[in-house]
Amino acid sequence: MYLKRLRDLREDSDLRQRQLAEILNIKQQQYSLYETGKRELPLQYALELARFYHTSIDYLVEETDVKEPYPKK
Repeated sequence: MYLKRLRDLREDSDLRQRQLAEILNIKQQQYSLYETGKRELPLQYALELARFYHTSIDYLVEETDVKEPYPKK
């Protein structure tokens, strides 16, 4: 699954793939595969990225257009 929003959020934050890979403690090449959809993004990384960008996993995978994270219960 191509994750366009991962790229959009990264570029909007003026970050490089290498910087996001460091946050996830992975190699830049691995992050690139997630962003381009050539490899499935593991849930743990999706959660970390959603928290990093202050959004929801649903927003990352384009299940919603609401960028704000869900309120905690």
